[in-house]
Amino acid sequence: MQITTAAAHELDACLAIRRVVFIEGQNVPEHEEVDGRDAECLHYIGRVGGTPAATARVLPLGGKAKIQRVAVLEQMRSGGSGSQLMRYILDDLRGRGFKTAVLGSQTHAIGFYEKLGFAAYGPEYDDAGIPHRDMSLDL
Repeated sequence: MQITTAAAHELDACLAIRRVVFIEGQNVPEHEEVDGRDAECLHYIGRVGGTPAATARVLPLGGKAKIQRVAVLEQMRSGGSGSQLMRYILDDLRGRGFKTAVLGSQTHAIGFYEKLGFAAYGPEYDDAGIPHRDMSLDL
């Protein structure tokens, strides 16, 4: 998979992946998924053979980076695409001078993020009808 920081003209491709994964696949309400904060975020896109297959966004919060909307199309999930995407993002965030990465993980995905070095903290909570826990990683 080829991963890059998404250019402004690629945001529609990122949103299309998020629509398939979150709105259609997990029944997240559209107004919660498309929350009006995309302009404040860094966006990443992963392509396979030129076709968009994965995306994520990062909301900068001072020296902290909040990784959000990590989405990999279903047919790409078993080949390590999610790990590749996350490693690219973490390397990019280090290069940009961020000190900490945080995210809200769906509880079923906590193990995935733990393998990348994240640690869960705090109680479980509901986000868009899906159980989550917060996680952090010192960069």
